Amino acid sequence: MKKIGALKVVIEPWIELESEIKDNLDLAELLKEEGKSEGPDVESLSELTDELKKRLEAMELRALLNGEEDNLPCFLQIHAGAGGTESQDWASMLLRMYMRWAEGKGYKIEQIDFSEGDTAGIKDVTLRIEGPYAYGYLKAEAGVHRLVRISPFDSNARRHTSFASVSTSPEVDDTIEVDIGEKDKDWRIDSFRSGGKGGQKVNKTTSAVRITHFPTGIVVQCQNERSWHQNRDLAFQVLRSRLYAHELEIRKKAADAKEAAKSDIDFGSQIRSYVLHPYQMVNDHRMELKISDADGVLEGDIDPFIEGYLKSKLSEKSRAN
Repeated sequence: MKKIGALKVVIEPWIELESEIKDNLDLAELLKEEGKSEGPDVESLSELTDELKKRLEAMELRALLNGEEDNLPCFLQIHAGAGGTESQDWASMLLRMYMRWAEGKGYKIEQIDFSEGDTAGIKDVTLRIEGPYAYGYLKAEAGVHRLVRISPFDSNARRHTSFASVSTSPEVDDTIEVDIGEKDKDWRIDSFRSGGKGGQKVNKTTSAVRITHFPTGIVVQCQNERSWHQNRDLAFQVLRSRLYAHELEIRKKAADAKEAAKSDIDFGSQIRSYVLHPYQMVNDHRMELKISDADGVLEGDIDPFIEGYLKSKLSEKSRAN
């Protein structure tokens, strides 16, 4: 029943759109027979046609999200890279960008883990984002993001380059089996006191949890919940999702020999550059898509990049076939 419900969500909008397009064509034919080329009816038909075209384009884009995991909630992690305070501030800007994007979509956002920067910004943050095709869209954002700007932390107002990495993984449910291995042999769980801002229990109880997975080197931690058991359960959930995404990446690299190994968070490894000085430009290097409204992008308008990425992947698949 769950699978049927998911298929209905996909199919019914197409049936509805097909019916509306047919009605629109019938109206166009009627106006043609009546010899009308202008007037309120023609203007209304034109507006309706434009609306139907936009809906069709949006649905064609969503049709690209046909992976088994695309409609699942997404765990999104941002990690400050080379650059110290500069990169930690940049990581906080990315966090705001993704939260604005998710809020605009009406998605549910939950903060799983948060590590403040030494002076400003953040070192790491993990979000759980839930909504239609959350992972399908956000998987396009995985990689290194580069910022070029006049530093607000430099008294000499010099230009600085900062880096932060974004990783994404789908939230796996009980229908997807993920083997995490054996305790002590394959993974270790550690408890520690929660850090950062919070209520009286923060820093007073050992409720935060960190799990280290030895074979992959994946480390996850959770300190958002008040109890150790809640943090442990959530941390295992994140670990299973990260391991699932790790396996998907291995398969992807095996299928495409050109896929590079995971890059350092440093020069030359970025998927996207955000330039705020001496000009404004956001450039996605994977498809050389450039947008001059950098402020708009940082306010959450990243759909053009997501759409471009999905379409480029479809083109690659078509050429391969």
